[in-house]
Amino acid sequence: MGLISNGTTIFDNGSMASGFGGNLIFISKQTASSSASISFTSGIDSTYKEYVFYFNNLHPANDGVDFTFNYSTDGGSNYNVTKTSTMFVAFHDEIDANTGLQYEGAGDLAQSTAFNPLTRDTGNGADESCSGSMSLFNPSSTTFVKHWISRINSYQLNNNTQEWNSAGYGNTSSAINAIQFKFASGNIDSGEILLFGVN
Repeated sequence: MGLISNGTTIFDNGSMASGFGGNLIFISKQTASSSASISFTSGIDSTYKEYVFYFNNLHPANDGVDFTFNYSTDGGSNYNVTKTSTMFVAFHDEIDANTGLQYEGAGDLAQSTAFNPLTRDTGNGADESCSGSMSLFNPSSTTFVKHWISRINSYQLNNNTQEWNSAGYGNTSSAINAIQFKFASGNIDSGEILLFGVN
């Protein structure tokens, strides 16, 4: 089967696959168990131009905390790359009284080495967590900045579903070779993060 328009096949499977690529190649998985952070210090190199992280039911120990990340250019010795980012959120609560779509100025950075929020205010109730994905583009480039895009849904502490969209760049021409994820305070009680390359 291929891409069809008005009954005419434009591309067949073979040409689409060779033209667009996009196969996900599993690299590694890390499972949290009362973990202060999760770091990927291997597997991020020049093999792929895009890497995708999948977050599955990350549950914080503390209530109302941001899920964050930072880059490293020295294999994980330091997580302090300068970043500029933007964030917006769509939200809706369980009693249908609180809805919205808004820019989240408190979740962005402007030339900061701080950990960058990917969600805000994730709850720590027994059934509360956050799940989603983040793409990192061409981390081994020594010419361009390091772009990322993330989309994560979070069960917020006040019983809202919140879809967090974050994007930005690490403002460095050095290769990114490690990344760390953590909640802004407290441990990651449970959940897993999977790393894939896109060929």
